[in-house]
Amino acid sequence: MRITSCVYYRWAIIAILSARISAFQTTTRSSFISKQNNICRKPIHTIAFMTDNNNAISDAQKFLDKAAQLRAEIAEAEGKTLEEVEDEAKAKKQDENLRQTKRREEISAAKQKRLEDNASRGSDTNGEGFVQVPVTFDDMVRQAARAVERAFQDGKTRQTLRFNLIGEEEGATEENEFPGGSKQMYRESGRPLTDALLREVRAPTKNVDTFPEERRTNPDLKAQDIWDFDGTALHTAEAAEGASADIQAMVFPNTDNKYLEDIDKVSDAMGKRLFLLVNPFWRDVESWGFNILAPGAKKRAQEVIFGKNAFDETYSMMLFSVRGEKCVAIKAYPYDWQLFAFREDDYNQNEEYVIRLGSCKESPTSSVITALINERPEFKETKTMRQMKKLGGP
Repeated sequence: MRITSCVYYRWAIIAILSARISAFQTTTRSSFISKQNNICRKPIHTIAFMTDNNNAISDAQKFLDKAAQLRAEIAEAEGKTLEEVEDEAKAKKQDENLRQTKRREEISAAKQKRLEDNASRGSDTNGEGFVQVPVTFDDMVRQAARAVERAFQDGKTRQTLRFNLIGEEEGATEENEFPGGSKQMYRESGRPLTDALLREVRAPTKNVDTFPEERRTNPDLKAQDIWDFDGTALHTAEAAEGASADIQAMVFPNTDNKYLEDIDKVSDAMGKRLFLLVNPFWRDVESWGFNILAPGAKKRAQEVIFGKNAFDETYSMMLFSVRGEKCVAIKAYPYDWQLFAFREDDYNQNEEYVIRLGSCKESPTSSVITALINERPEFKETKTMRQMKKLGGP
């Protein structure tokens, strides 16, 4: 066992020395050429250059001598000739070069397929090629605003939006935990996102050719707390063109009966004008379940939110992990859900790129996304396997 450990250690030393010699020789060669080109213009440096170059050659020779000595020791320890040890080292290096070449070819093929897929999608009616993963706070807000306006133009005056809750200075795909609870969530994310959205959206109920100048003016924004302790509020955008284009948005409503009554009252008051629910704390009518203190809540929710005047989900951006991969799902009216996954760059550990996985009509499940990930060559290996390879694993 000691001999084997010694052999591995010496092989490692040889690999390090070889890498350093190669890098050293490359640097020395570049330096030599650069300085040689300048000799005629700066003859005063010629003597110093020759001295530096002689020192460099001397250092390189020391590395070579040390590597040769270690190879001789390994040959003696394993009972082999020096030629056999050198042949094995060459063979190992060739295998590693072939592995790296194959890996580069696989990555190149995967990137090419991704480009071809994106090009072929073009103007598909389900949204592929149109809906992209937003990068910044403003990108997400604008994406949501356009979806809201398209839905409003199609007659949808009651809408639900679900943002990825981020701060104004954060990237659109960052994840926050908000240890301070719903009040912090509203203060740092819910309110800024809603205000930014209401500044962007225009929802006139009168002829679109009326008040063109006023429509370019930002609305007057107001916010009224509903229950301060749970970070809920009712936001109003008073349009410059008049009350007919006002918009209201309720932020963070939950399944308490109070919100059902408030939503019903605001909805009646808004008439044909736009009324939004921003990041409500429910998924569907089943979220109400059975409550002995509010036995009719589920039925009431069906009437107010999911019934005749249903709140259509026109924009949603969800982040989640599937098979260890960071994924994003985006619903932007009128398109289907667009599904994406992030993949780290194999040559730059600090960068990652987005891969479009596909789309689906209904809210995506982990099984749907897992199947799409498994089809992609970029994810043939799990994230753990890829990380092990980068650390020098098998």
